[in-house]
Amino acid sequence: MSIAVVTDSTASLPPALRREHGIRAVPLHLVVDGVDRVEGDEADATSVIEALRRKASVSTARPSPTSFLDAYEAAAADGATEIISMHISGALSGTADSARSAAEHSPVPVHVVDSRTVAMDLGFAAVGAARDAAQGRDVAEVIERAERRCAASSVRLVVTSLEQLRRGGRIGGASALLGSALSIKPVLHVLDGEVQPLERVRTTNKAIARLRALAEQDCENLPDWADGVEIAVHHVDAAERAQPLAESLIEQVDAPVDLYPISAIIGAHVGTGTVGVAVSPRPRD
Repeated sequence: MSIAVVTDSTASLPPALRREHGIRAVPLHLVVDGVDRVEGDEADATSVIEALRRKASVSTARPSPTSFLDAYEAAAADGATEIISMHISGALSGTADSARSAAEHSPVPVHVVDSRTVAMDLGFAAVGAARDAAQGRDVAEVIERAERRCAASSVRLVVTSLEQLRRGGRIGGASALLGSALSIKPVLHVLDGEVQPLERVRTTNKAIARLRALAEQDCENLPDWADGVEIAVHHVDAAERAQPLAESLIEQVDAPVDLYPISAIIGAHVGTGTVGVAVSPRPRD
């Protein structure tokens, strides 16, 4: 039995990491001023930043079932006998629905997993699933470990504006913060698969400090089944804040911390200036 892992581009996995673990990432679509671009070669974080800066019309679209079927057929051609297809929260995108439609026509069984999360929390879980599969675990165990990891993970964001989330319809419970004073900086998180408000902080610097403190708390309060964590720092055109945050976390926590380019699709919804931290507990071997 050979298990392949498929995810989507919102996982924000760098190409080298995908290649290392044999993970296929089906791209979502970015629509800029009515022009459809496939995330990857046609659209990346830089192109999103440029579009947002010039106030272009920016929206996103899920992959077609055909795109998923192509990935499943390629995995089967490479020897996969089963596929685990892990995707962005169904509350934020219909991507998993496209995957389910394609799974009905796949040449090998496909198990679609709604991660209920996004960004590198999904990415870390996909890499963990690929590692588990390579170690010989069966499909049920690989899925159980991946779902447990996703459920215990956290994604927290500091955004400069809620406007892009509102326009894209992904604002969720954070809509309660619309109309807040400009001096209030919202700290958001992904809860039950949706973007929800976590805290209100008065300055950007204090909000970034809260991201760091909350990540440190996560590292101190691990589930019994975890053997440490993996941490990703994301940003959209905010390297001047994200880099020091990553460096301070490296100094404070006993865990790998890296800056990961965020998916262009996520960038389109959270807007420029966003800084985020994803913390993912790592299951014991």
